[in-house]
Amino acid sequence: MKSSNGTLIVTGASRGIGAAVSTLMARGGHAVAVNFSRDDAGAHAVVDAIARAGGRAVAIQADVSREDDIIRLFDTAARELGPITGLVNNAGITGGLARLENLTAKALAEVLAVNVAGAMLCAREAVRRLSTRHGGSGGAIVNISSLAARLGGAGEWIHYAASKGALNSFTVGLAREVGAEGIRVNAVAPGLIDTELHAAAGAPERLARLAPSTPMQRIGTAMEVAEAVAWLLSPAASYVTGTIIEVGGGR
Repeated sequence: MKSSNGTLIVTGASRGIGAAVSTLMARGGHAVAVNFSRDDAGAHAVVDAIARAGGRAVAIQADVSREDDIIRLFDTAARELGPITGLVNNAGITGGLARLENLTAKALAEVLAVNVAGAMLCAREAVRRLSTRHGGSGGAIVNISSLAARLGGAGEWIHYAASKGALNSFTVGLAREVGAEGIRVNAVAPGLIDTELHAAAGAPERLARLAPSTPMQRIGTAMEVAEAVAWLLSPAASYVTGTIIEVGGGR
């Protein structure tokens, strides 16, 4: 497999949706920077799988809540894989399950630092490299949002839902800001997806409990989300920007 479609950075790519996006995009000819914060083994497993399939990828540790880490991530990816052509802002945390009256300032700050500020600063670095205004050749950014932004997360994680609502607003605003500079910006909003996010939030039973609430009567897979991301990154979506695609089984 020859990497001919440029270098894609995928944040939070050691597992779940990020891992699925990385493997799918590598299969399509992208060199992939597999970002991780703590899961070194998971990230290297993704890289190894891509390499076995003939693709190119590197695992790069960086905490997207830290500006200096983000800059290092982009510089390292470009140095090791070549010019950046796309970004998938997938890294995110839920901050755990809590009603608002039980939410701590610390948990809220952490969620906003990763899900909002981190995504915006990663996009900033992408724009600096992709924008024709800065000598770039254009490219695409896809933000991973959530159906929680529309549903609100009441009784569970309205802090997480609010952070994804902010990400949706950012997606539309940035798309309009850089649309004439060769950069398309879109988002994918997954619904109930079979990943470790729910268990990490303290509710491993959540998927089984809520699956009957979807019109399709099932939960989705990380690869089903990755397929939507891949389309938005592809030339097939060349006239699509400022759009939020829901992948939630009709929920």
